[in-house]
Amino acid sequence: MSSRPPPANSRLCVGLLSGTSVDAAEAVLCRVEGTGPEVRVSLLAHVSRPFTPDFTRRVLAANDARSLCELNFALGEHFAQAALEVIARAGLRPEDVDVIGSHGQTVAHLPASLSETPSTLQLGEPSVIAERTGLPVVSDFRTRDVAAGGQGAPLVPYLDWALFRKPGVARALQNIGGIGNVSVVSDRLEDTIAFDTGPGNMVMDGLARRITGGQLQCDLDGTLSRQGRVIPELLAELLAHPFLALPPPRSAGREGFGDALVERLWERHGASRPHDVMATAVAFTVEATARAYERWLLPRFALEAVYVSGGGTRNPVLMERLTARLAPLPVRPLDVLGLPEGAKEAVCFALLANEHLSRTPANVPSATGAKRRVVLGKLTP
Repeated sequence: MSSRPPPANSRLCVGLLSGTSVDAAEAVLCRVEGTGPEVRVSLLAHVSRPFTPDFTRRVLAANDARSLCELNFALGEHFAQAALEVIARAGLRPEDVDVIGSHGQTVAHLPASLSETPSTLQLGEPSVIAERTGLPVVSDFRTRDVAAGGQGAPLVPYLDWALFRKPGVARALQNIGGIGNVSVVSDRLEDTIAFDTGPGNMVMDGLARRITGGQLQCDLDGTLSRQGRVIPELLAELLAHPFLALPPPRSAGREGFGDALVERLWERHGASRPHDVMATAVAFTVEATARAYERWLLPRFALEAVYVSGGGTRNPVLMERLTARLAPLPVRPLDVLGLPEGAKEAVCFALLANEHLSRTPANVPSATGAKRRVVLGKLTP
C-alpha cells in the first residue's frame, strides 16, 4: 500500500453479494473517491468464497418462514466472513474500513409483471455482518426503488455509467450471471437504458446438477453442451416465454427461469437426451440475448461494442455462439476496460454504499421505471 494519505473525500468500502446462481459469496474492497458524476472507484482486493453444494441446495429450496428465517442469519455469517477475508487480503484491518455494502442473496423478486404487490426480498442479515465485523452495513438496495414505482432492478447501470461511459459513444455492458442483463451507457445518466435480457446461466446450472448427479454445478468449460445438439422445437418453445416479449423496464429471476422451468425440461427430455437439452439451454440464452439487442437496442443506439462480464464468460461454448450471433457488433471481455469481470457486481455494492452515505440517489429510473431518483439502501450501524 502507498504511504501517501488518501484524499479527504474518499472512503474504503466493502461490497458483498451472492448472485442468482447461488454459487459463492463475492467480496471486494474498494477505495471510492467523491460521489455522483465525479465518483472514482479503485479495486484493492477481491475474494470469492464458494458455497458448498449442500448450502446452495438449501438456498434454492427455502420456501417457508422457518427456513427463510434461519437462512437469513446463516447467509449473514457467510457474508461477514467474506468481508473479513477481503479486508485481510488487502492487508488492512476492519477498523481501517468505512462501510460495507451488502446486496445479500435474492430469494424472491416479484415486479409488477408477476405480482399485484410488487416486492423483492434479499437475505443475509446485516445485523450479523455488522456484529461480526464491527462495521456499519448498508443493505436492501432494491426495496426503495420498488417503493418508488420501479422494478428494483437492475441496479448495476449506475456503476456502468459511473465507471465505463466514454464521451460521444454508446457502450453495452452485458452481464451473464444466473440472469442476463444489459446496460447501455452514454454521456448522460438519464439516457441510460438497462434491463434483464432473460436467462443467463440459471437454466444451464440446474441442468448441469441433474446431468452429473450434483458433481458439477455448471456447464464447466462447455463440456456438457458440446456433447449435445440443439432441439429446434424445444428452443422455439423456450423462446415463446412471455418474459421475452415484455418491453423494458423489465427484470427477471428464479420465478421465471429457475428450478420449475429446469424441472419441466428434465422431465421431458432429461433421461433420453440430457446433453441435447443442455445445448438447447445454451442456445436459449444466446438467442434471448441477441433478440433483446435486435428489438430494443440496435434500432436506438450505434453501439461501439458489447463488454461482457459474469460467470457466462467462462463458458467457451456460450461465448463463441454469442459472439457469432451478435456479429459484426464486437463482443469483448469487460477486463479490457480495467476491471476484472468477476469483481464487477460486488464493486457495484461498494459504490452504492458510498452513495448511500453521501445521500446521492443511485437508482436509474430510465432502467427501473421508478417515478424518481432515490437514495438506495438501509443503514445498520
